[in-house]
Amino acid sequence: MGESVVDGEGVVLAIDIGATNVKFCHVDGGGDLLEAPKRRPTPYPCSPARLIEMLVVRILASDCPRCGVGFPGEFRDGHVIAPGNLSRPGGVTTEKDPVLDGQWRGFGLQAALRDASRRDVRVVNDATLAALGSIDGVGTELVLTLGTGLGMALAIDGAMQPVRDVGAELFVDDKTYDQLVGERSRASDETQWGLLLRRAAEGFAKEFHATKIHLAGGNARRVMVDLFADAPFEVVVNGNEASLRGAAMLFYD
Repeated sequence: MGESVVDGEGVVLAIDIGATNVKFCHVDGGGDLLEAPKRRPTPYPCSPARLIEMLVVRILASDCPRCGVGFPGEFRDGHVIAPGNLSRPGGVTTEKDPVLDGQWRGFGLQAALRDASRRDVRVVNDATLAALGSIDGVGTELVLTLGTGLGMALAIDGAMQPVRDVGAELFVDDKTYDQLVGERSRASDETQWGLLLRRAAEGFAKEFHATKIHLAGGNARRVMVDLFADAPFEVVVNGNEASLRGAAMLFYD
């Protein structure tokens, strides 16, 4: 039999938790993917215990000593600040459950995963993970993750900066960024979705004085780059693998 991908030096198991699916892939120390990513539906209702059970099974099965995880909500210093769509018991189309939301807020997810798996697990916000796999390290760079909803990360000269979770903020006509720049909007009217994305990107670029915007996530590949042809900032499409590449940067940056 050939050598397993996890036998290589510096291999990291990358896990990208999304509101719809959880992606798993082994990457090398430079962030290059070593296999085709695997996807599993995000389990709902998604309590901390249920998500941990799902992830630990995959972590243990990989035999990889290092695991980088992206969490789809506000996350800081190993703890969940706000769980985003994971507080919706039936996924993004359902209302938030205050009990489920309360279970997540303040939860020490990183320590819980480390204790349950006995592995070196490092967790950051999913947009931050995508940023680590995207940024050039020069100037002020914004990373917008386009998937079920909208995520954002900010880097200045390669250093990640604290930034709010924008998905639930109101954007246009009492609708949120998640609603208007997320997948349901794209599926309904892709042309209008692109125009709304352009408007959102312009607003964030102005707010943070960004000179470059990276587009990542599953819907980045659907963006027509000429939509930004006359924008006062550079746009780079990084695609859906940025977050997986970024997992290696948690260990080898």
